[in-house]
Amino acid sequence: MYYTYVLQSIKDERWYTGCTDDLRKRFKEHNQEKVNSTKGRGPFHLIYYEACLDKHDAFTREKYLKTGMGKRYLKNRLKRFLSLTGQDQQLRSLEKQFLKEGGFTERLYSARKTRRDIRPIRPL
Repeated sequence: MYYTYVLQSIKDERWYTGCTDDLRKRFKEHNQEKVNSTKGRGPFHLIYYEACLDKHDAFTREKYLKTGMGKRYLKNRLKRFLSLTGQDQQLRSLEKQFLKEGGFTERLYSARKTRRDIRPIRPL
């Protein structure tokens, strides 16, 4: 069994997406700062994971979750969970993190819809 997972740093609230065949072992390695890509950012919370039977499927899913659409998927998926459990403060933190990591910018379009009339909406 292979796992695709998302960790959130308690220190800076940033996300890390990875893939492994032993989730518990890999989570301990992240928290013990044995992983170069997350060294100095721990400790971490495991906020999401998926299990796959095939290694290729798990790595493909990891690549997808690192894209803009994948981040949007995670944000929406975790938003529903956190709103049901009443963890609204953590939800706002996730939304801020999504915007920091290159979240989608909604745009306003005027009646003329010319290029110069397109203005980004500022995040709340």
